[in-house]
Amino acid sequence: MLKKDTLSFIKDVAENNNREWFAENKHRYEESKANVLELVASIIPELSKIDPLISPDLDPKKCLLRIYRDVRFSKNKDPYKNNFGMWFSSKSKGGNEPGYYLHIQPGLSFIAGGYWMPDAAHLKLIRQEIDYNIGDFKDIINNKNFKTQFKFGGGAALKNAPKGYDPADPNIEYLKLKSFEASMNLNDEEFLKPDIVNKLVSSFSTVSPLVAFLRNAIEQ
Repeated sequence: MLKKDTLSFIKDVAENNNREWFAENKHRYEESKANVLELVASIIPELSKIDPLISPDLDPKKCLLRIYRDVRFSKNKDPYKNNFGMWFSSKSKGGNEPGYYLHIQPGLSFIAGGYWMPDAAHLKLIRQEIDYNIGDFKDIINNKNFKTQFKFGGGAALKNAPKGYDPADPNIEYLKLKSFEASMNLNDEEFLKPDIVNKLVSSFSTVSPLVAFLRNAIEQ
């Protein structure tokens, strides 16, 4: 579980997003980072039991995303993220592939699974897989547990039918999607409870069929 100080630190970063404050509070960052890595280390072996492509020996540091922002091409010049982000996948750190994500940000924390904004080649393959196996796809996103816990879609999508697909297709809304992820909000208090790992892993288990479907689509 997380310490209250870890959540407080993230909140304070949002309110003092400058290099001078961060340097003065670097010890708090290191302590918070260590606490988050402990959480990640507890998640990995349990997640590997659900998804065998996730190695139980995965280095927690490879799952934790940097807190430092790349501001070169952004109007927002805040140097630090106001959250801790963790990405779990079979191949890379925050890479271009399906996986699982945990976002810790006071008041805005969430868990997600799927594939966020795949590149053109992968997007084409995913649309093809959905078109060919729409029954399997619907079984996943309409599963009772899935629908109870997660919200699917609602993100980026084309206004018109993608090239090669009939606008009258009854499943065209799925084929218009440009991103394929499901998310579930989390309360701050949940991170402070001893059973947080079980809750997170259980939720990852619910969304894992979507990850497997998308992974299968791009690896054929």
